[in-house]
Amino acid sequence: MTSKTFRLRILKVATHGITACCGAAVTYYYLIKIPKESISTAELTSSSKWDHNWDKRDPASLVNPLKKNGDPAKDNKYNEELEKLKSKATRHLILIRHGQYYLSGKTDQERVLTPLGRRQAELTGSRLQALNLPYNSIIHSSMQRAIETATIIHKFLPDVPMSSCSMLEEGAPYPPEPQVSHWKPEAVFLRDGARIEAAFRKYFHRAPPSQKEDSYEIIVCHANVIRYFVCRALQLPPEAWLRLSLSHASLTQITIPPSGNARLIMYGDTGFMSPDNISRHNISSKI
Repeated sequence: MTSKTFRLRILKVATHGITACCGAAVTYYYLIKIPKESISTAELTSSSKWDHNWDKRDPASLVNPLKKNGDPAKDNKYNEELEKLKSKATRHLILIRHGQYYLSGKTDQERVLTPLGRRQAELTGSRLQALNLPYNSIIHSSMQRAIETATIIHKFLPDVPMSSCSMLEEGAPYPPEPQVSHWKPEAVFLRDGARIEAAFRKYFHRAPPSQKEDSYEIIVCHANVIRYFVCRALQLPPEAWLRLSLSHASLTQITIPPSGNARLIMYGDTGFMSPDNISRHNISSKI
């Protein structure tokens, strides 16, 4: 071995040693020297656990708990009661935002869909028809733009029962984080939030034990309502709803299986529309 090769090997070993020492020093500094309270909470806070009784329909919560006495007869009775209360079907909720509409109307009845909004509703209706699912119902908000959108969609699904629900009207569901300037009064959230939360509890739950077949329910409503529903169904922070964006007449699907473990199957799907038919913002007035 030449003296030059020997020196290179010594240098390489020394470099590795210095690197290891620096790594150890950095680890010591962050784990020992820096106070724990100065470390980002994102590094320390574990994810929240799933609430299996989020819809208050978990069978175990509806049966008197067993006493730990090991009585086989009581164990059998408990299991029988539990089985009777278990959900056996899956609920599919298809949420649709209304089509684009004019903002300039003085009343809600005057805030009608734009030509593009009507075209969007037609494309969505055609898409639902092509999917050929066994739809059980179409429920729409009582606001004009949702009524128009649902009516157009219903032309493609004429045999599906359609009804209206005022609880699904647009509003401010929850104080968003980060905050926005155009929703400051707490009264707005207290008024709209309670109603929209009540709508969530009405429509989002696992199937009752009496339901034997899977169901497909179409809900035509509004962006704020849908975004809030998604956060609530997935047990995400409700204040995150405004961070989500949603296109007009888009499809969002949430599935609730017998276990109650809700899943987001699709969000804001407009893949069946051409780019020139996709929009997120409404028009101020008729041109």
